Amino acid sequence: MIDIALLKRICEMPGTSGFEERIRRLVLQELNGLADEVSVDNMGNIIAIKRGKERKRVLVAAHLDEIGFIVTHVDDDGFVHFHTLGGFDPKTLTSQRVIVHGRKDLIGVMGSKPIHLMKPEERSRAVPINEYFIDLGMAKTEVEKYVAIGDPVTRERSLIEMGDCVNSKSLDNRVSVYILLETLRELKDKSLPYDLYAVFTVQEEVGLRGAAAAAHGVNPDFSFGLDVTIAFDTPGAQPQEMVTRLGKGAAIKIMDGSVISDTRMVNYLKEQASKHNIAWQPEILPAGGTDTGPLQRNGKKGSIAGAISIPLRHIHQTIEMAHKGDVRNCIDLLTVAVQHLDGYRWEFR
Repeated sequence: MIDIALLKRICEMPGTSGFEERIRRLVLQELNGLADEVSVDNMGNIIAIKRGKERKRVLVAAHLDEIGFIVTHVDDDGFVHFHTLGGFDPKTLTSQRVIVHGRKDLIGVMGSKPIHLMKPEERSRAVPINEYFIDLGMAKTEVEKYVAIGDPVTRERSLIEMGDCVNSKSLDNRVSVYILLETLRELKDKSLPYDLYAVFTVQEEVGLRGAAAAAHGVNPDFSFGLDVTIAFDTPGAQPQEMVTRLGKGAAIKIMDGSVISDTRMVNYLKEQASKHNIAWQPEILPAGGTDTGPLQRNGKKGSIAGAISIPLRHIHQTIEMAHKGDVRNCIDLLTVAVQHLDGYRWEFR
């Protein structure tokens, strides 16, 4: 159904915002033979072009970066202090392993004040981010041989299969990187109506930055964001809170905190899903944004923009979970969507 081994390699490769070098190298290797042209822009976005029959431009974006940390200080006892790169739920950090990427990779553990020593009022609150530190098990003199201010830090978790699902750190948004690569593989011997720009963007988690530059450079007529969304289908959730549910298909974005998808694109994606028997569900995400926002706005005339989202449980936590069937449905929907754009009435009605 899906290539678990490739998805595992993509998810486990480090690359937090602004430090995407390793994951970029992996994606460039995987793009070999899948596109007519491949380049890297000044920000570090990968732009892979598959030429179509006409010179209209279709941009599909999946961001490379994962949430992580950056080293800000090494104290006299060798403990590493940090700033976040992207959003974190602090309670998920306690006693979790991380990797500090200095002169060599070092395993560390997130530490905080032991519960035995907490005051009663401290026990009833979540430990704030600024009270965590990274313990490398070394004295300061040893730490400073390998670690410097500005080194990136990522989570240390591998991808495993759990029933019908995959569980890993950084499924946000490495599952979309995987989907975009697999879509290009599906399209390898197929003709397209318009030029397809498959863009693997940088620095999404810190403000949708790479996508803004990419959209300005490509100037697309049509654009698709490819990212995860919340599946709050767990005990205690009310139906109106769920956003999406695992195993119910690809999510077609109607809106999120950064964009209202073009109604023409929403209807087009629904039609393609129905025509090709692809399971789908609607997505309205009350807060949080994706690359779809800058894709819609940053071209010279704007673009007809929408998004395909992958439902995800435990989002922005130590591990995240996606359903293998949903991943397959997203590949299938994106593959047919970019092939049939010329057969739809795009004028306003």
